[in-house]
Amino acid sequence: MRWCKPVARAERPAPVVFDVVVIGGGIVGCATAAALLQAAPDLRVVLLEKEARLAAHQTGHNSGVIHSGLYYRPGSLKASNCCSGREALYGFCAEQGIAHERCGKVVVATGEEELPLLAELERRGRANGLEGIERLDKGALRQHEPQVSGIAGLFVPQTGIVDYVAVTEALAGKVRQAGGEVRLNARVVSIRRQQDVFRLGTPRGTVTGRQLVNCAGLQCDRVAQLAGLQPELRIVPFRGEYYVLKPDRRGLVRNLIYPVPDPAFPFLGVHYTRMIDGEVEAGPNAVLALDREGYGRWDWSLRDVWETFSYSGFWSLAGRYWDKGLREVRRSCSKSLFVRDLQRLIPALREEDLVRGGAGIRAQAVDRDGALVDDFRLLTGEGMVHVLNAPSPAATAALSIGATIATKVLEQMRA
Repeated sequence: MRWCKPVARAERPAPVVFDVVVIGGGIVGCATAAALLQAAPDLRVVLLEKEARLAAHQTGHNSGVIHSGLYYRPGSLKASNCCSGREALYGFCAEQGIAHERCGKVVVATGEEELPLLAELERRGRANGLEGIERLDKGALRQHEPQVSGIAGLFVPQTGIVDYVAVTEALAGKVRQAGGEVRLNARVVSIRRQQDVFRLGTPRGTVTGRQLVNCAGLQCDRVAQLAGLQPELRIVPFRGEYYVLKPDRRGLVRNLIYPVPDPAFPFLGVHYTRMIDGEVEAGPNAVLALDREGYGRWDWSLRDVWETFSYSGFWSLAGRYWDKGLREVRRSCSKSLFVRDLQRLIPALREEDLVRGGAGIRAQAVDRDGALVDDFRLLTGEGMVHVLNAPSPAATAALSIGATIATKVLEQMRA
């Protein structure tokens, strides 16, 4: 009888336990991972993105505006993070060689009733540290934007334009250079707490970490629920649809042209944006989206529809804004209505000057009373930080938000 010599089994390597797991590969998630490694280079950090590329959703579907901080209530997280994050972003783009431009924008009042609102914007801007704001009369408006029709305006020099996808990829590059990992196609489907670690289930296996940071944007409330929390809000998605000017009509717009926003509505109104590649976008409107990640006009998800329409906060919101919501839907269905609103700013615009462009989805947090959560919202738990509301100007403020989150995580680790 022949005896076979037993073969020693190779020892399986012990699973990696990361110090911090960041969920979400948009600009805020990448900025957070980069800030953690900058503050503590010895940390083991992994970033999980469910899509096959970074910046696949909110970050990659906006118009690339670097916001000034004009609109936000002085002292709010939006105001402070936008102003500090804006300058950090300009510095980062210069350092990384990312195309950007500090071009400024005009905010245009088209009627007497808007003049008090324009004055309030100017007051807020100055309170938020915006130097060099100019109050414009009709003639000065035309010097900045020759095609604009308005009775007064503001010129805000701090506003700029950039490609946020390029910024996100550069931040991810910083994470990798610092020894962190960036994993794509890594959707988090489960989160279990076992003693002092989190075990996250993904299609690529289990990821284990001591600290958890949720920067999942459109899915942030669901990730918080996976982690065992019950946030007192829900993401209600709104789709913003754009038209773009035909190349031979881009000369109607020099830089960025905005209306005076309606203070009773949390969106800025349709406006014109020259993008960093030279294209000019017009829009967006704001219609309820039936799919959190559906960028087509007819996209819908049964789960998303059910979660929105079964949420009491949504019905309270709808009761408050039904008339404005109906107008947005009508404008979505009628190019002529869309153009009519744009013509308030530039009367020379014609319907044939525009072709339908892309769309973005805004992850708008709504509380149980139907109030739109206006400011950034962070929720902390044991070993966890959840970013539950980070709408515009989150991209502008990402470096500041990321640094704030990193500080909270490190404080938790030291506690």
